[in-house]
Amino acid sequence: MRIAVLVKQIPEFEDMTLGPDGRLQREGVALEMNAYCRRAVSLGVELARERPGSEVVVYTLGPPAAEDALREAIAWGLARDVEIRGVHVSDPAFAGSDTLATARALAAALARDGAFDLVLSGRNSLDADTGQVPPELAELLDLPFLAGVRRLDVLDEHGVVHARCEHDDGQLTAEVALPAVLSCAERLIEPTKVDPEGRAAVPAERLRRVTASELGPGPWGDAASPTRVGATRVLAMPRARERVAAGPAAQQARDAVLSLAARGALAEMTHATGTVATTESGGPIVAVVVEPNREHMTREVLGEAARLAEILGGNTVALVAHDHDAPAVATLGAWGADVVVAIDRAEVEEDVAAAVATWAATAAPHTVLAPSTVWGREVAARAAARLGAGLTGDAVELEIVDGRLVAWKPAFGGQLVAAVTATTAIQMATVRAGVLPTRQPRTPSARVERVTVEPRRRVHVIARSRDDDLDALADAAVIIGVGRGVAPDEYDALEPLQRLLGAELGASRKVTDEGWLPRSRQIGITGRSIAPRLFVSIGASGKFNHSVGWRAAHTVLAVNPDPDAPVFDAADVGIVGDWHELVPALVAELSRVLPLAAPDAST
Repeated sequence: MRIAVLVKQIPEFEDMTLGPDGRLQREGVALEMNAYCRRAVSLGVELARERPGSEVVVYTLGPPAAEDALREAIAWGLARDVEIRGVHVSDPAFAGSDTLATARALAAALARDGAFDLVLSGRNSLDADTGQVPPELAELLDLPFLAGVRRLDVLDEHGVVHARCEHDDGQLTAEVALPAVLSCAERLIEPTKVDPEGRAAVPAERLRRVTASELGPGPWGDAASPTRVGATRVLAMPRARERVAAGPAAQQARDAVLSLAARGALAEMTHATGTVATTESGGPIVAVVVEPNREHMTREVLGEAARLAEILGGNTVALVAHDHDAPAVATLGAWGADVVVAIDRAEVEEDVAAAVATWAATAAPHTVLAPSTVWGREVAARAAARLGAGLTGDAVELEIVDGRLVAWKPAFGGQLVAAVTATTAIQMATVRAGVLPTRQPRTPSARVERVTVEPRRRVHVIARSRDDDLDALADAAVIIGVGRGVAPDEYDALEPLQRLLGAELGASRKVTDEGWLPRSRQIGITGRSIAPRLFVSIGASGKFNHSVGWRAAHTVLAVNPDPDAPVFDAADVGIVGDWHELVPALVAELSRVLPLAAPDAST
């Protein structure tokens, strides 16, 4: 078996700081292999180890320093008696590559080295979190794709991979014919980890550099990138880091509630909504790709699309996979669609992407929006690769400036948001759940058009399931985040506080690793970013990889028995003490100051 593995070198987030200009300071920042890529390397090595005669080739695109990531991957494989080598796609001509330019360069490098049975990558990179390169690469190589693989069996005799994939708030079980591209979930396998001495010991003959001229005339890098990054701004809110004085739990709770009230954290905050704009037919088109069974997100994005279309003097189109459950045409019209395009015969994401690209090539929309989910990222990335269109991933804010779409997206673990624009006629973006207001519906008047696609049938879906609601944390005004300091059989003890505040439960990675809460509840770099009015951290140490996820929360209350826990540096109000005593005290005090929201009044 020939296995290709893609890796990326990224900065270590804990070492990154912001300069006075609001930009990240890169000098002296340590570099490391992306966490998800570590799983891809481990999986590739394990599969090759199980199949004598197999070969693993690891690819990276980056500056000279990125060779260290290749060395780490090679050292991991050599220690397990696997035939492994590295290809460093490196040239100043690649500078400024966005996701599509990166995918094009990597596709050219893979094609140059011959056919592979399997191409493995990380689910996404932690510095950008777009998840776009793997599906764009699959599209460019004309291969099937599965995202977020958590478990898999390679059925060699049938040339098929049977996989269970971890998606945003559920799972996909599917079989895919080889060759194929797979992206790896965080918990798939033990991550690759080799110390500096082991990396330095890798023989030079195991590494090969490939330049731009060897891949062809291009264009490459910035010249091949259909997106541009503009202004950045700091997303973080300053924290008060106030500590409640030591004392009896009742007094600590009283002082904490007074502080929260003074900050406005207990005041009911309404999510301001306008009315969905009514747009005229003709003019620029703002299209929305509708994911099955994502009604709330669809309503958010369609309402925003109608707003953008009103600014442009155009109209809004909803693209719906007709063979799947979808809101009725009248419902989509009420949420903002002027036209509903029903996609017939689309069975899986790559079919939907093909239909979207075919429709867009004729309709020439101004903007195409999709949800920033696993489903939406594959559909949008594949369509963008087909169209050569600029795609911004995981946008949290959309604007029209001088007639062009400006999409603001988080970067570098959420420390910044950056303005990204596309240089292409068709501009695309995926949009994060829960960041847009839900607008009041309008009188529906959508008309229906149809587009048909021939299904590829390279991916056979056995089952799709959901174990949670992706919108739950995105929409919550109050979130209680639990760490390993709260055992799962103790969650019931938090219920009175939950009901009193109308709160949803979130969690640290260690909690979801244990399976105590669904992965969709994980907050942090490899989980969700949230922006509630109030975030209450209970029993979590608050290390950077977790606390960065609540960076945009308006107010943070932390409860932890360790006075030196880092969570207190990321909180506005901190209580040092045992949550078993403090939570009942908080419930009692909040019930006194919020009588209408008392636990027995919520039923």
